[in-house]
Amino acid sequence: MTGTKADIMAQLKRDILPVALTQSPVNRTVLNTRLGSIITAFPDNNFPISAIHEFILSGPEDMSATTGFISGLLASLMPDTGVSIWISSKNAIFPPALRSFGIKPDKIIFIRLRKEKEILWAMEEALKCKGLTAVIAEVSDLHFTASRRLQLAVEKSQVTGFILHHDPKTLQTTACNTRWKIKSLPGQIKNKMPGVGHPCWHIELLKVRNGSPGNWQIEFVAGQFRQISQMAALTPELRKKTG
Repeated sequence: MTGTKADIMAQLKRDILPVALTQSPVNRTVLNTRLGSIITAFPDNNFPISAIHEFILSGPEDMSATTGFISGLLASLMPDTGVSIWISSKNAIFPPALRSFGIKPDKIIFIRLRKEKEILWAMEEALKCKGLTAVIAEVSDLHFTASRRLQLAVEKSQVTGFILHHDPKTLQTTACNTRWKIKSLPGQIKNKMPGVGHPCWHIELLKVRNGSPGNWQIEFVAGQFRQISQMAALTPELRKKTG
């Protein structure tokens, strides 16, 4: 989706209106049970919805790992009728790949914009739509005022927002509820079976409001985030040294 603000708003209305008439219930309870040991970091063991979550990316590898992790979260948050929006300046997502995380590609509305201000504007407008489950946006900079506007929007609509921050050099204080850093780990091959294994990540929760930051080695198996044992997460070279 590209064009002027008026064109984008008109298209958004056409795409979102069918889902905006009724608000789909968010499956936070389902997500809580699937997050495994990560859930203990949040207040009252509840993943924060109606909140903005910021993810820090240092390169293409982080982008791949982060989109995979967010896809796992969305799969649990979105009910069968849930719809989310993904806003970026380039087509970095291969929609059919979302099926591997349990997401139907037609449940994600992709919006492509060139300017940073337009991306933040579109995200704020989309976050006001109560019929959506989540809104994801990719940016290179996020200042406090913009993040505060986004947070105020989700507090009214109960929609969850995910920010993918592409430039760590521009990091500053924001109003986001959490700040994350996701890195890929080698897939764990069990019993010498062929293949590449399940998606695996080193997850750092750098900041969480009223919670406890931490880090975990996690794999995504059958819709569940599962802790990888410390030894299994090591590379073969490190296993020899520690063995």
